[in-house]
Amino acid sequence: MAANRSEDAQPSRASPTPKAPPGLHLIATPIGAARDITLRALDLLAGADILAAEDTRSLRRLMELHGIAIGQRPLLPYHDHNGPQMRPRLIAALKRGESVVYAAEAGTPMVADPGYQLVREALAQGFAVHAAPGPSALLAALVVSGLPSDRFCFMGFAPAQAGARQKFLKEAATIPATLVFYESPHRIQKMLGDLVAVFGAEREAALCRELTKRFEEVLRMPLGALAETVSGRTLKGEIVVLVDRQRTQTSGAEVLEERLMQAMEKQPLKAAVAQVSEALGLPRRDVYQTALRLRDAP
Repeated sequence: MAANRSEDAQPSRASPTPKAPPGLHLIATPIGAARDITLRALDLLAGADILAAEDTRSLRRLMELHGIAIGQRPLLPYHDHNGPQMRPRLIAALKRGESVVYAAEAGTPMVADPGYQLVREALAQGFAVHAAPGPSALLAALVVSGLPSDRFCFMGFAPAQAGARQKFLKEAATIPATLVFYESPHRIQKMLGDLVAVFGAEREAALCRELTKRFEEVLRMPLGALAETVSGRTLKGEIVVLVDRQRTQTSGAEVLEERLMQAMEKQPLKAAVAQVSEALGLPRRDVYQTALRLRDAP
């Protein structure tokens, strides 16, 4: 998710920190406010032999804010584009018995993050892998969304291409859990449009952006209303979209009938079918058959 941007933190390194133990250490970094980092993560940053980060500039700034000197230690970039070249160097450090800290650009490593292959390689070669848990845009959004949290499914980023994205969403539509998506500002309008088309306008949803930052915003409303609210706006910052699980077929049928009856009071049957089919993301043939049944009911 978004790089660390926040109010200044007060330096807190008053005494020498013990050397980090050998192995690969995955540390969670702030998604916004620089003070949202654990003491253990700061200790690991201070005591590791080698530092690796998805964004070295963000990690350098974070360490400066907390008074942690990099000194002569390597600070290496590790991201999607250089992973195959950088992994051997990090694995070699583990073979020498050194400690390697890896930090995501923001949030928890391995969640929409390139660290997966590094972890797999380290484990395959028998090295210890440890987690220093902390901030996560996924969990922060879930707990403020107001949607059920007893079961949730992280879907990551949907495909960029419209056809692939719609197929992806159709496969997710019936998962019995709150669905959590990451999305970028320049694609959010299209993403919400496809969510309405596939899931229907009535599914409860939430949109969270700039979490823990000055301009934090959380919108909670049905998908159709959410798409309308966001339409025409220029949103900034990485975005989390959450969608409630699919409810029972009976409930869906009731919503369809109610929407059709309202539309048929104001316009001809075919126009009402077209409007409701598009709004709820349902096949026009199915909506048409329901409309005929409602029209011909005694």
